[in-house]
Amino acid sequence: QVQPVESGGGSVQAGGSLRLSCAASGYTTSNNCISWFRQAPAKGREGVAAICSSYGATYYADSVKGRFTISQASAKNTVYLQMNSLKPEDTAMYYCATDFRLGGVWSTSENYRAWGQGTQVTVSS
Repeated sequence: QVQPVESGGGSVQAGGSLRLSCAASGYTTSNNCISWFRQAPAKGREGVAAICSSYGATYYADSVKGRFTISQASAKNTVYLQMNSLKPEDTAMYYCATDFRLGGVWSTSENYRAWGQGTQVTVSS
């Protein structure tokens, strides 16, 4: 099983932007989702955004709608998460997940079988 590889995390001030990348070699969004989750210290893993199917359907958590945008490269095995207007509460380790169990809910972490190692995002006030 090939793990996705995340990149692009870092430290920014509130109101700033970052773009995360997920290289999901061996996977595409065809009959699948490639998604971003995050986990802050002492909190559970939260679904942030997902891109699913060959049509590129996108889904977002309410907390990031209007600020984050998920997109995919033309090859469809690289997914980006553009994060704008970042807030201190966005601080977390961000994970890319794929190999989705079809029929499940995109934001449930148990529905994914391949996970990256994560990339840290820190937003200071």
